[in-house]
Amino acid sequence: MKIAFFVHCFFPQHFYGTETYTLDLARHYRAAGHDVVVVSAIFQGEQAADGLVTRYEYQGIPVICIDKNQQPHTRVKETYYQSNMRPVLEKVLREIKPDLVHVTHLINHTAALLEVTQSLGIRTYATFTDFFGFCLNNKLESADGSLCTGPSASRTNCVACYLKDAARSPYADIWVQRANTPWRARLIAEAANIGRRLPGLRGGAVDGLIEDIVRRPEILASLYNGTYSGAVAPTRFLRGAYERSGISMPMHSVSFGVDIDRSPKPERPAGHIPVIGFIGQIAPHKGTDLLIKAFTRLPRKSAELRIYGPADQDAAYMALLRQMGEGYDVHFKGTFQREQMAAVLREIDLLVIPSRWYENSPLVLLNALATHTPVLVSDVEGMTEFLEEGRNGSAFERGKVESIEQELQRHIKDKRGLFALSETTNFQRTTAVMAEETLDIFGQDAR
Repeated sequence: MKIAFFVHCFFPQHFYGTETYTLDLARHYRAAGHDVVVVSAIFQGEQAADGLVTRYEYQGIPVICIDKNQQPHTRVKETYYQSNMRPVLEKVLREIKPDLVHVTHLINHTAALLEVTQSLGIRTYATFTDFFGFCLNNKLESADGSLCTGPSASRTNCVACYLKDAARSPYADIWVQRANTPWRARLIAEAANIGRRLPGLRGGAVDGLIEDIVRRPEILASLYNGTYSGAVAPTRFLRGAYERSGISMPMHSVSFGVDIDRSPKPERPAGHIPVIGFIGQIAPHKGTDLLIKAFTRLPRKSAELRIYGPADQDAAYMALLRQMGEGYDVHFKGTFQREQMAAVLREIDLLVIPSRWYENSPLVLLNALATHTPVLVSDVEGMTEFLEEGRNGSAFERGKVESIEQELQRHIKDKRGLFALSETTNFQRTTAVMAEETLDIFGQDAR
């Protein structure tokens, strides 16, 4: 069977969770005797390629890459449905001639891909890794930072999210720049949604912007339900969120797996100072600032904090973090190769995932558990369903520095108990099992 994976970006330039998941599936599908190819993209604004469509190999897997700099989006609708991507995608698919398309993320390709696979009669499946299918910001986070339950009937909560983010741009219209606080964003969203129907505004730029946002959930739901033969979600929470949003194709819960050295953690010598760790993107939604703020409230020399992640992702945010950690045992360690994950985690006594948004089975969480590294995580369902309090870690109240501090204090005061958690912390699921289960779902009628 020939299988084409469609993902928003890919190795070697991009190497986070969805890209790793795609690579792992492609490797195992190929090992099982299937012919695989990955179709990826270059984000608009990244370094351009030599042509619209380029080709390369990564770890022996053929990759076709579409440069979105040469197919730029010009309006909100084109971030989720871009009609001028259809001929590009159709040409790529006619070249590949896959028996099955497996979408691991639609960003960049947009839902126009689903129209193309449907018109060509190609069976199409999906793995949902975030909330793209019904949430404008993919994170299910409201404009005020609270967790969201999904688009409201009027969609003004989605409009408010868009305006609050867009207000940061110096190139935004004046009325958008004024939506720079949650209450202003909400107020302007409500006014714009009503005012766009007035003479002089109807059919104009404001009306078009709001219409793109308002219609997003229904357009995607229609294409998802009409095209996908099935989908998998790595957590029960994510699956339920899609089902509640009106996505009705058959869905299955298939947890991620990880391949990593599962050797026991080395015994800590007497006097060992606990090492607290963070591994991931350095961005506000990941909550790195919350962890540093909580850590700086601990007694001096009672623990060490190591921050692993790219220093250039958000320069202003990174500068703020460095300022917060100055004078404390906070060390910014940069990034490391995927193969070094076990070695990095071996030295960490407690991995903290302080995300502000709904994480969904992040691979760093599973890698930590697999290497017998206990975790401290935000109390969101996409992570807590992997948590066994008192056996592999604990949770704190999302977004609350005081709650993180309280948990850290508890662990460093009982160092022996913290180190002992490594003996009951584990995660046995591998990528081979994960791939086999998805093949059972996606490929059974082709075997």
